[in-house]
Amino acid sequence: MSTTLFEPFTLRSLTVPNRIWMAAMCQYSAAPDGELAGVPNDWHFTHLAARAAGGTGLIITEATAVGLDGRISPYDLGIWNDTQVEAFRRITSFLKSQGTVPGIQLAHAGRKASTERTWMGGAPLPPGKPYGWTPVAPSAIPFHTGSTTPEELSTEQIDRVVTEFADAARRALDAGFQVAEIHGAHGYLINQFLSPHSNHRTDGYGGDFEGRTRFALEVVEAVRAVWPQELPVFFRISATDWLSENADDHREGWTADDTVRFAKELQARGVDLMDVSTGGNAPNAKISPAPGYQVPFAERVRNETGMPVGAVGLITEPEQAQAIVASGQADAVLLGRELLRDPYWARRAASALGGEVNTPIQYHRA
Repeated sequence: MSTTLFEPFTLRSLTVPNRIWMAAMCQYSAAPDGELAGVPNDWHFTHLAARAAGGTGLIITEATAVGLDGRISPYDLGIWNDTQVEAFRRITSFLKSQGTVPGIQLAHAGRKASTERTWMGGAPLPPGKPYGWTPVAPSAIPFHTGSTTPEELSTEQIDRVVTEFADAARRALDAGFQVAEIHGAHGYLINQFLSPHSNHRTDGYGGDFEGRTRFALEVVEAVRAVWPQELPVFFRISATDWLSENADDHREGWTADDTVRFAKELQARGVDLMDVSTGGNAPNAKISPAPGYQVPFAERVRNETGMPVGAVGLITEPEQAQAIVASGQADAVLLGRELLRDPYWARRAASALGGEVNTPIQYHRA
């Protein structure tokens, strides 16, 4: 049996040992305020270290806020100060010791910010409630009914956020990360600018495709300018809002055609891989998830642009993951909940398919 899933993959000068990668998944476990706000702790170390020991080739941290108001909840990780950088170094050092490439997802939650943890219901935390604040967004449109109405960003504030992304990338490099992924999916700030569903601006950051993509491309250029040329930059996209593709939904949204067009713009600015997901910007959009339901969007980007892609979305079985990579639908698979259920999924897949992944020397027996 072919074992493409376990072959190395090289982007620029960085080689990832296999095609089994861990997608960013929020843990909502950092301190909400004070000197330790946004600082990774023992939970984050244990959570990520276990997947590295399990043979995962690339691990991308949860959405890591570029600024205090960019957190989706008060309990998110951040990388806006040196205390956070120092704590991340412990994690990246261990991941590298296991042969795993450490990646970080740089994020700003925009209008989705200031919410309670998911296991507490995820309700909005408006100003006046403990740890609550007013979110910002491209337009003053709440995420959904009951959400805090966000403040519309001025052009000066947009410039500040772009600078925050660049500063966060510098700190991420100092912290030992080898991949920087820009979060442009799931209804976070960049996704909000991209989609006409959430971007109603009439200035140079709204309107047509060029206006709505301007902020995202400025962030990409700023990050790429400070990120070493020998290391890759990823971009996570929601390939569709699941609005325009739905004949029963007459709202205008971001589409798969937009994603393919946008991928070419990202390539021209030095983005090395598109991490292709869907949804998240229209909370009541109707979708019917099935195993691998997001893979065709990644395949289309790869086929029509030649850009390397990662596929996500209900990828659970080794044979399924192997088929996706071996058939050329994607260059790698990014597992989410399946790696939460089984930190050693990569080792199990290797055993099932006859491949090999890194195994800690402590587990070797003569």
